[in-house]
Amino acid sequence: MIEVFKPDKNVSVKGANLLEHSASVRHADDIRLAELGYKSEFRREFSLFETIAFAFSIMALIASVSSTMEFGLINGGHVGMVFGWLIPSIFVMTVALSLAELTSSMPTSAGLYYFSSKLAPPEYAPLASWITGWANITGQISLMCSIDFNCAQMITSAITVASDGATHLSSGATYGILLVILFSHGIICSAATSILARLNLVYVCVNVGTTLAAIIALLVISENKVSTKDAFTLFENHSGWENNGWAFILSFTAPMWCLTGYDSAAHISEETAGASKTAPTAILVGVGATASLGWILLIVISFVIPSTAKILGTELPLPMAQVLLDVLGKRGMLVIWSFTTVVQYFSGAAQGVDASRAIFAFARDNALPGSKWWKAINSHTQTPVNAVWLVMAASGICGLLGFSVAVLTSLAGASVIGLYTSYATPIFLRITSGRHRFVPGPFNLGPCSIPVGIIAVAWVSFIVVLLFFPPGQTPTAQEMNYAVVIIMSVVIFSSTSWVFSAHKWFRGPIRNINELEKNSSP
Repeated sequence: MIEVFKPDKNVSVKGANLLEHSASVRHADDIRLAELGYKSEFRREFSLFETIAFAFSIMALIASVSSTMEFGLINGGHVGMVFGWLIPSIFVMTVALSLAELTSSMPTSAGLYYFSSKLAPPEYAPLASWITGWANITGQISLMCSIDFNCAQMITSAITVASDGATHLSSGATYGILLVILFSHGIICSAATSILARLNLVYVCVNVGTTLAAIIALLVISENKVSTKDAFTLFENHSGWENNGWAFILSFTAPMWCLTGYDSAAHISEETAGASKTAPTAILVGVGATASLGWILLIVISFVIPSTAKILGTELPLPMAQVLLDVLGKRGMLVIWSFTTVVQYFSGAAQGVDASRAIFAFARDNALPGSKWWKAINSHTQTPVNAVWLVMAASGICGLLGFSVAVLTSLAGASVIGLYTSYATPIFLRITSGRHRFVPGPFNLGPCSIPVGIIAVAWVSFIVVLLFFPPGQTPTAQEMNYAVVIIMSVVIFSSTSWVFSAHKWFRGPIRNINELEKNSSP
């Protein structure tokens, strides 16, 4: 006898309730966005896990460590790698906590410069918004270029190893690879939000999987490990600074570059369901997971490096490639390195989305030249496609700096300076002029908000000054830190624009929704 399947009414009811709850959450998000002054223009496709994956993917754990490990090795050897990562990570968490609190209160793609506008004294709100916005845009573009240029360098390293050192690609060839990567990222980042959200699930799986595979492979295969004492306490100063303490402090550069971009959760908050809770959670989990796993990875790397001088003397563009080659051999290195390069590529894709949302939001308030183009939403994908391609074009221009190794390294420093300045500005205003105007969201630090904010601002102030220093006491033109040139170029442009023009018309965030639309928001 054939039994006819009958759907369970309870299951149907539960499914209907789930859909109803999801719609209710999105409706509440749109109402909150309307209260902040903006109409909803995106589809809210990012779930909690996808938002966490997005923030985590931008920091691209194993790829970021591979790109910056050199800073720790030069400035302290084993100690620089291990404790040069741990100490900054602790202070970065205070910045993340403060940003999470602000994002929970004001979940909008405008993010940091919106926070500054609302927390600054009214007469200075436009200026605070202008400074924060331009600092963030500078950091976003610089970071996009740095990520993709490092991806290009990873590809050239793989080619060199695969050819047994017979092929060394020129700077011009590396730049050509960069342009191809940027073009492909432009295509990916122009996709609909639903596609971008799902892609981040792939990104995070490859990211975590490759990191764990590298940790296990290095531990199991390495036959020449250093002692536990040396792995944690052997200090070697390969920098151009005579003072060992200052040299060690310069090792902080590596984690500061890796632990950036977590404001991305704020920039996609208009595409996130339950944004006031989801976005701050993504910031904290993303930073916490990256900092923790990164420290474990670096401890393992410290154990398998018997000679830091040999690793630093490699002809490969990135020393991490030499570490893998020495421990795993050519075939094993190429396998792990291939996945690491994919992780870096995914990081660039996520960063492209983040930067385009920051461009879109700033243009929505008419703060950029040609704002009407950059704030346009594509009717098919409902994403800011024009802003995406502006990011890729600007990053391609910045990539020309890659013909000088010193300037390229300075670009990474400039990205950290720009981003962390934009992080610290609204936090500073939160603990000063805005402390009585701030309205806490679902996630807040309560009485700890002010002391945590003070530590965060003090740390960023210190690290920004640090990142302007050259790698040695007597730098040549080839060794100079040109971050000051990059940052000052933007400062001069934005300041001149403000003094001669913008102060007359820029008023900060502009409401693009009226009361009727607000009350009838779907």
